[in-house]
Amino acid sequence: MGYADGLTLGCARANAARMLDMRPVGYVVGLLVAVMGLTMVVPMLVDLAEGQGHWPVFLESGLITILGGSMMALACANGVKQGLTIQQTFLLTTGVWLMLPMFGALPFIFGATEASVTDAVFEAMSGLTTTGSTVLSGLDDLPKGLLLWRGIMQWLGGIGIIVVAMVFLPELRVGGMQIFKSEAFDTFGKILPRAGEIATQISVIYLWLTLACVLSYLAVGMNTFDATVHALTTVSTGGFSNYDASFGAFSGPAEYVASVFMILAALPFVRYVQLINGNPFALHRDAQIRGFLMTVAVLVFVIFIVLQRVFPHHWEQSLREALFNITSIISGTGYASVDYMTWGAFPVALFFFIGLIGGCAGSTACSIKIFRYQLLFASIRAQLRRIRSPHGIFTPRYEGRPVGPDVLSSVMSFFMFFVVTLGLVAVALSMTGLDFVTSVSGAAAALANIGPGLGDIIGPAGNFSSLNDTAKWILTAAMLIGRLELMAVYVILTVNFWRA
Repeated sequence: MGYADGLTLGCARANAARMLDMRPVGYVVGLLVAVMGLTMVVPMLVDLAEGQGHWPVFLESGLITILGGSMMALACANGVKQGLTIQQTFLLTTGVWLMLPMFGALPFIFGATEASVTDAVFEAMSGLTTTGSTVLSGLDDLPKGLLLWRGIMQWLGGIGIIVVAMVFLPELRVGGMQIFKSEAFDTFGKILPRAGEIATQISVIYLWLTLACVLSYLAVGMNTFDATVHALTTVSTGGFSNYDASFGAFSGPAEYVASVFMILAALPFVRYVQLINGNPFALHRDAQIRGFLMTVAVLVFVIFIVLQRVFPHHWEQSLREALFNITSIISGTGYASVDYMTWGAFPVALFFFIGLIGGCAGSTACSIKIFRYQLLFASIRAQLRRIRSPHGIFTPRYEGRPVGPDVLSSVMSFFMFFVVTLGLVAVALSMTGLDFVTSVSGAAAALANIGPGLGDIIGPAGNFSSLNDTAKWILTAAMLIGRLELMAVYVILTVNFWRA
């Protein structure tokens, strides 16, 4: 071999060494796909028990999903390492939420809905991102297995996003989430030294919260199937219902139960871990929780006053409808018990902005999140004080601790990316022929993972079935981007990411 040939071979080997190894990512994604395939056994058994002949749909879908995931994991097993690089972590975070909906869509394609690929992927993405927007109609008459599968997808997506928000996003320094890195793990150093143990406890808490929700729904009169599915979609703040009327199929005590569990699910689960490990003040001392509950209380009071003009002799109905619908929208659950488009211009406008608030970081809730607004206001307050006293030193603080410039920069970048993305998605939707209200509210509903939009088409009394395929794919992409806090997806699209 000549010198030139040896040099060429050496350069080729060096370039290969620098190439991004996708095998660890493919291995984990494959395993998760296979696990999701196993969960299809549950709706299959439900359909089998119903005796309507729908169970082969989940048998076929489950086999394809299990085999597909297993083959992917086996093909990548020889590249498994102890840890992941920062690039692999970004790819894993996005890849999981990209691949799971593809396989989760199979029961909608093969099942009673006989949905198109576009509609099936939209529904599956909406489920796994816990958005709650739907393109399906005639839900009241669908097979129970398919309705249960919608609930299972949202439940899996809910626990999945908690893990992502606690483990991956703080490590990736996305959107200011790094402020919770030490809080989630280092704080527990003496009590729970391993992150895996924390994840296990969160899973147990999530399960018990779901069971408590099931029992509560049963106690107020729901049948077992409705109680189970709605508990899955309540605790995950997903919002899929078994009925075209959404939660309007129920009224009274069930709305109070749903409101309580939507609020509980919108609180940071890491605080529940602290609570059961001997810290009785974990919930009370969290600035996020105080801010979230205060925001909900103020908004409920405002809408209650407005509704008293609509229902002047029914104060309990006004309070119940205000509490339920405010909680549903701010937590990103997306249930609707009434058509609040009929409440007047002010409540409708308020609902649009409420959806852009969100719950707490480390919960199943979505949207921008309370802590980012708190950091934004802290930064504005410090800047105003600097203007008033130019020679003073004022540092934004969060829960009594100074906030570093990297966190503030990350939060400000998140706000900027969110607003720009919202505008771009709205413009893209308008180019498909949608009107202004549908375009803007649809963009917000998808990007903030809220569920229903505004207007006659995608409002609380409608759904997304009448939208054209192009609009549905745009919204599907927006749901993925919004659920992973925008920048976790955007960074993969940069040239430098692949060169690093």
